[in-house]
Amino acid sequence: MSASKIVSVLLLLVLINISSNNINGVNAFHKVIRKMQSKSTSLEVVSHLHRTGFHFQPPRHWINDPNGPMVYKGVYHFFYQYNPKGAVWGNIVWAHSVSKDLINWEALEPAIYPSRWFDINGTWSGSATNVPGKGPVILYTGITKNHTQIQNYAIPQDLSDPYLKKWIKPDDNPIVRPDHGENGSAFRDPTTAWFNKKDGYWRMLVGSEKKRRGVAYMYKSRDFKKWVKTRRPIHSRKGTGMWECPDFFPVSIGKKTGLDTSYDGPNTKHVMKVSLDFTRYDYYTLGKYDTKKDCYKPDGTTPDGWDGLRLDYGNFYASKTFFDDTKNRRILWGWANESDSAVEDTLKGWAGVQLIPRTVLLDSSGKQLVFWPIEEIESLRGKNVQMNNQKIEMGQRFEVQGITPAQVDVDVTFNVGSLDKAETFDASFATKPLDLCNLKGSNVTGGVGPFGLITLATSDLQEYTPVFFRVFKDATINKPKVLMCSDAKP
Repeated sequence: MSASKIVSVLLLLVLINISSNNINGVNAFHKVIRKMQSKSTSLEVVSHLHRTGFHFQPPRHWINDPNGPMVYKGVYHFFYQYNPKGAVWGNIVWAHSVSKDLINWEALEPAIYPSRWFDINGTWSGSATNVPGKGPVILYTGITKNHTQIQNYAIPQDLSDPYLKKWIKPDDNPIVRPDHGENGSAFRDPTTAWFNKKDGYWRMLVGSEKKRRGVAYMYKSRDFKKWVKTRRPIHSRKGTGMWECPDFFPVSIGKKTGLDTSYDGPNTKHVMKVSLDFTRYDYYTLGKYDTKKDCYKPDGTTPDGWDGLRLDYGNFYASKTFFDDTKNRRILWGWANESDSAVEDTLKGWAGVQLIPRTVLLDSSGKQLVFWPIEEIESLRGKNVQMNNQKIEMGQRFEVQGITPAQVDVDVTFNVGSLDKAETFDASFATKPLDLCNLKGSNVTGGVGPFGLITLATSDLQEYTPVFFRVFKDATINKPKVLMCSDAKP
């Protein structure tokens, strides 16, 4: 096989670490350190060392799951799990920030916080749905006095306010309780709802587990208040444990635009994404959604579970998408924790960031998703350092001069003349690209490459993080297969 291959990539790196615990009988993701939950840090002493320049993060304290992103009256809304009193998990509220461009954010007062019997012990993750005639509705998980997880809703106080500063919890909450067949200590994170024009019902999903089987229960409603569970879950999988933060949405086949969550037209596939508490990563499958039977069936081209496709092969968790109808795109948010200890987080005064939002599309093969940072991120670019027509020989390292900031946005194109000598791809790694990257590494010479960038390097190059490409021949499709790898470890 002889070909010319051009690879263009935007490189953005984040390293994270995550832990878990059980809170008073409630299966939960976060480590609980009660004595530090309300140890606040004043803004004057918050450490700015290692704070990001591109990513969303509040001025101080703990942040985790992205919740209910949406656009309303030309304003982007971003809610997130937040501890207003300290830099470790606890005292969680739905913090609320708004933006006109997804880059510059203004923090408002929390939209939801524990205050009623149905959420007195916690206001946990959920989603937002723009309901025609009613406006935005937030669905969220509340933790009751006896630590049962139930699903509630909240609505804006003033729909004429594009910033939606005040939110109300109606008295008819909760809208969904766990029944006798569901695990009340693992029953959370309602999805964005979608509407079926054919039968007039709204539908939403709630993540759970039953005897180590991950489950996405489905609920239906005509008025968005009275919800009834369907006869069977939309999907489940044994051995996968708790399905946190499920997300379910359509993607277009062949078009480079996003789709509204309620879209049910031709030439589409559906994405079922879950955050597995068992592994602390986000996984997805592509498949067919049968609207008549209310069931989802994966294509079967990739494993359905912890050994399947991941949204991100770095540390990335609790992701959430929304459809941006102003630009016809679907945008993905995800949370990155930090590797510091709770003591270190408290000393520096903050913990966690949101990863750069990215667009979501179906790959031309129809077998996986592809992502790209939102175009607005380019507005943050400052000094432009360019290099052109630099020939790099095998084993050669070439320093890019003129880069002075600690954070850079790199757009690089590699031209490879011939792929004739590319290694044959081992099909056993078809769904395990990370394993293959780790096996080969950046120092094992291949037929073509590896080639890429060295980042986070010391001046003597004794320590560095390579981001690199490995090229293989894929005999099954008679095309090259390119893996983008990194030696970064969580």
